[in-house]
Amino acid sequence: MARKNYSDEFRRQAVELYESTPGATVKGIAADLGIERTTLRLWLDRLGIGTRTAPDDTPTRSPRLQRRPQEPTGEPARAETAEQRLARLEAENKTLRAEKTKLETEREILRQAAKYFAGATNW
Repeated sequence: MARKNYSDEFRRQAVELYESTPGATVKGIAADLGIERTTLRLWLDRLGIGTRTAPDDTPTRSPRLQRRPQEPTGEPARAETAEQRLARLEAENKTLRAEKTKLETEREILRQAAKYFAGATNW
């Protein structure tokens, strides 16, 4: 079987999807994404934050142990302050909102194009 190469963005999004989906299982998310369970587990170990969303939408500790890699300098990662975390999350929120707006615009363009071409066919 050929080895598949996934982008770092895809890997991060897969991990985020697992951690944010209430009641998600590794098996279910892997099947939805078309990847192997062991691949997703490896990504969770490397990229995950060690929490997940329970079926009642409360954050819980993931049963998988999380080991944070060290920074490239060899120094251990420092814990971020509340202000740094807030600033990081606000920036991420702004980025995600912009991406959502872009995707909604693209989706609307595709809908209009589909309507146009569906009406233009003379079969």
